[in-house]
Amino acid sequence: MAKQQTIARECFFSGIGLHTGNRTTLNFKPAPEDFGIRFIRIDLPNKPEIIANINNVIGVTRGTTIANGNARVHTIEHIMATLNAMGIDNIIIELDNNETPVGDGSAIPFVETLKNAGVICQSKERQYITLENPIKFVKGDTELVILPSDSLEISCTISYEHPILKTQFLHFSLEKDDFIKEIAPARTFCFDYEIEYMKKEGLAKGGNLDNAIVIGEKKVHNKELRFCDEFVRHKILDLIGDIYLLGKPIKGHIIAIKCGHAVNIEFAKEIAKNITISVKKNEIKNISNIEQKKYEGQLLNINDIMNIIPHRYPFLLIDKAILLNDGKSAVGFKNVSINEAFFQGHYPGNPIMPGVLIIEGMAQTSCLIFLSKPGLAATKVPLFMGINEVKFRKSIIPGDMIIFEVEVTRERERGGKLLGKAFVNNNLVAEAEIMFTLVDKI
Repeated sequence: MAKQQTIARECFFSGIGLHTGNRTTLNFKPAPEDFGIRFIRIDLPNKPEIIANINNVIGVTRGTTIANGNARVHTIEHIMATLNAMGIDNIIIELDNNETPVGDGSAIPFVETLKNAGVICQSKERQYITLENPIKFVKGDTELVILPSDSLEISCTISYEHPILKTQFLHFSLEKDDFIKEIAPARTFCFDYEIEYMKKEGLAKGGNLDNAIVIGEKKVHNKELRFCDEFVRHKILDLIGDIYLLGKPIKGHIIAIKCGHAVNIEFAKEIAKNITISVKKNEIKNISNIEQKKYEGQLLNINDIMNIIPHRYPFLLIDKAILLNDGKSAVGFKNVSINEAFFQGHYPGNPIMPGVLIIEGMAQTSCLIFLSKPGLAATKVPLFMGINEVKFRKSIIPGDMIIFEVEVTRERERGGKLLGKAFVNNNLVAEAEIMFTLVDKI
């Protein structure tokens, strides 16, 4: 099995942003296993971090923008494509402004920077998104389909009513073909008649013929193209980057017709919604009742959870979760360790998990159902409104694995009511009816 990877040492890259024109320095840093890809705005108070995930995408106009509250990072697709192609799972990307540098308009500057830093294997295995059935997305004359495959392949077609672009097609395999030679050098492009409009919209402030291909009615304004089909190659580059916002590398054959950032992200969300992952009895260790129950849905690791709900150490009380296929249920998993901070005082010599924290674990699992909906994780915070019919039946001690099962019983636009249950070794240990509301982030 392939192992997770990070970079061997820190490295830097500086330049201007394509759309903002702002000068930004990137500091790429190694990250531990299961950390994922996180951008950190070191120029802002408290240095907010933004996890690279489709749930944090807030803009797709001429590039992909992610955000956490008011902290934004624009135009991340070329970095994401490079990380995807180089097999980098875990990395910290610090930046001192709001847009990544455009470089020469391609991914080559990021490839060279990260190659110089070196890529190293870590001990944990890579987790891949795999498919059992095709997934299709159609919007207007755009169509994207992903088929089961042993690697990431992309068959891309672009079609413009233009004498220079016309129709271009290319098939690329991330595993078999050379990304550095075939895809990374392809530059971003636009039509010359679009430039005035983009300027009015506050875009392309850093754009010029050194970092973008500009296409006129009868000619390309740049001196030369790097490929005769550079345009379709760049569309593949963007798609490789956008699809990595699923949070894990995906194995599948994508057939894309007239793709772009907006539909790429919608397609990625459709994949996330439709993927079914069966949790087998040995997939999550020490869960005895997995032998008797099979939960099917979207499996979330700790990074996925942190990307959806705002809770953090020492108050994050679920390690892994599954959003079940019915859209109204979820299951959370908590490994209870003697190292938990609350055992220092509850109680010394007789460690018992506080009942209020068992209820909190149910509540955090409940939040995943609502905040996983598009746009809510970035803008809303869940608050308790009430707890009814609380019952505690057994104590929970170090070494136990808690399974939180929650189900929506009443759903409203800004909150809801859920029934929560906690199990250890297939025995019901606690249950409660939970009510909460969603409020705007401050």
